[in-house]
Amino acid sequence: MIIRPYYALMGTLQTGCESSFENIQWLHKAALYLLFFLTTTTREGHTHAGGLMIGTMPTRWDARCRVSAAIAVLLLATSSLSAARQMENLGRGLVAVNLGEGQVYLGWRLLGTDPNDVGFNLYRVTGDSEPLKLNDEPLTQSTNYIDTGVDLSQSNAYCVEAIGRASSHDWRAGMLALPGPDGHTASCATLPAGAPVQPYLSIPLLTPDGYTPNDASVGDLDGDGEYEIVLHQTGRSHDNAHSGMTDPPIFEAYKLDGTFLWRIDLGPNIREGAHYTQFMVYDLDGDGKAEFACKTADGTVDGLGVCIGDANAYYCQSNGYILDGPEYLTIFDGATGAALVTTDYLPPRGRVSDWGDSYGNRVDRFLACVAYLDGERPSLVMCRGYYTRAVLAAWNWRDGELTHVWTFDSDDGTLGNRDYRGQGNHNLSVADVDSDGKDEIIYGACAIDDDGTGLYCSGLGHGDAMHLSDIDPDRPGLEVWGIHESPRHPFGANLRDAATGQVLWGQQADDIGRGVCMDLDPRYRGYECWASGISGLYDCTGLRISNTKPSTCNMGVWWDGDLLREILDGTTIDKWDYLNSKTARLLTARDYDVASNNGTKANPCLCADILGDWREEVIWRTSDNQELRIFTTTIPTDTRFYTLMHDPVYRLSIAWQNVAYNQPAHTGFYLGEDMTAPSRPDIILAGVEAQDESDTLEEN
Repeated sequence: MIIRPYYALMGTLQTGCESSFENIQWLHKAALYLLFFLTTTTREGHTHAGGLMIGTMPTRWDARCRVSAAIAVLLLATSSLSAARQMENLGRGLVAVNLGEGQVYLGWRLLGTDPNDVGFNLYRVTGDSEPLKLNDEPLTQSTNYIDTGVDLSQSNAYCVEAIGRASSHDWRAGMLALPGPDGHTASCATLPAGAPVQPYLSIPLLTPDGYTPNDASVGDLDGDGEYEIVLHQTGRSHDNAHSGMTDPPIFEAYKLDGTFLWRIDLGPNIREGAHYTQFMVYDLDGDGKAEFACKTADGTVDGLGVCIGDANAYYCQSNGYILDGPEYLTIFDGATGAALVTTDYLPPRGRVSDWGDSYGNRVDRFLACVAYLDGERPSLVMCRGYYTRAVLAAWNWRDGELTHVWTFDSDDGTLGNRDYRGQGNHNLSVADVDSDGKDEIIYGACAIDDDGTGLYCSGLGHGDAMHLSDIDPDRPGLEVWGIHESPRHPFGANLRDAATGQVLWGQQADDIGRGVCMDLDPRYRGYECWASGISGLYDCTGLRISNTKPSTCNMGVWWDGDLLREILDGTTIDKWDYLNSKTARLLTARDYDVASNNGTKANPCLCADILGDWREEVIWRTSDNQELRIFTTTIPTDTRFYTLMHDPVYRLSIAWQNVAYNQPAHTGFYLGEDMTAPSRPDIILAGVEAQDESDTLEEN
């Protein structure tokens, strides 16, 4: 029986904790997690910290081990309730789209700091007319709206305000100025006279000759509460396994209205390719403005035209590989592109053959992420190697100083570290998987703890894709759906416990190149899982629910009005018809002259919740490379919860989405059919001073 120990543990965990609704929800999960932890701890006291984790249930346990485990988890439980995470101070992200026939779709953000019952007012100013309030009663059921009877031959300015914020209206200027306690004015969006009927926003580019817009990321670079785009422009490029000359990687920043901010040229001593330059866009120092960080070298030119290192140095070999010369890590100012600080990249390449080959393939396999290693503020983590040696180096950029926090090295001689060789993927993920309030880095088939030590190594080996979320909402904690190349075990595709690496179920396959999971079928709770090397579609418990699976397992997007996720591949968005086991087309973006990136990987520049309500936008480049087009859904929904960008796991997923083999972002909570409404995240807004209680929205 689990009921009696569950309530006993709830009582123990709740002692000394504030009895808020959010804490009670957390304590409920903590008690379940503790029970699971105790019943999967082996008699010797191990929690499957190394070797292959098959997930067998022991038949008896040592009482002392159970007590030790309980104390450890209780300590983690009480500590994780105390720290609030620094997150972006976002505006409402209002978007207006002409639907034709006098109709305009409007969508805006619910913030993670908003009370659950916050209401909104919408206003429209047509031409030079007086402002018109569109709603009779406060809008509390959704964060989207269809305006009708609009005269689209004139310009139309829309504004949304959260009811209860101090405001002043400047209607005669044709706009709203509504300063709130977050420092931002009310969010506004304007449709110019004669605005075309199209489901996207256009950003003109200054693409250099011979270059193609590739991966993108977003951050609030100038502190105005809205996102800017940082775009990787690629010329000639090569995979690490192939020789050949490449063009210098170039990065550009644009505002959503098309304003060009800066260009950074990484120079001739950085090779171009999917595995070389991993870039992070994030507010690392908490000043309310995002920084840009990446690996640099002699000859890199920042956004102000200043060269880093020796401008005349040239280390590229005749075969295109760059295996000599200094390597740097640079933090750039997000608003100007100016280099703020440059230091030696860790780890250095050292002897090339130490990474698994002598010609320069494995030595230059890079990854990167942002993680809240202290549970409160973000740290930058730069990584090198995964086929053999794996090294991760953590940095803090705070108060104008770049500080090295720790380095994890599989080959530094630390006891147990060598087990972590060869476990990395072409991607990674970040979340607090052990419930201590601090983030871990899921580095393929292993996990690195917040203090730079190994948390566990599953022994499952290298793979091309993985997905971290609350995939099975009926078991405690988070799960990882992973696939593996040429596995030497019967779990080529598997679901594992994210905290321990324990395999929960799996399917045998010789080699799997693609795999994905998302909620497709409302008849089965949790996410459905499938992969390229196995047949059929599986629910989160490993039950085969269909002999037919979607034809692609690339990316996912929350697009239409329900809680199921849609399938994103190339320039198409499809809905899974679970009754007939086939897909139905929702959007063919190629009809709007856009193209995907990265060859057969067929990725957009970015898929993220950057505008409007909680659903995601997709950014594609135009086929002539002269424009980015941000596609946004115009399908109404009565589902309302806070922007996904205020969910810590999702926000960090957007930061690493550009890394190597792009993967879709996931939330830290179960987002699917029959979900429980997510609790408000425990966050504080970067760059916002404490507000007087009278300036904030009241929560009933």
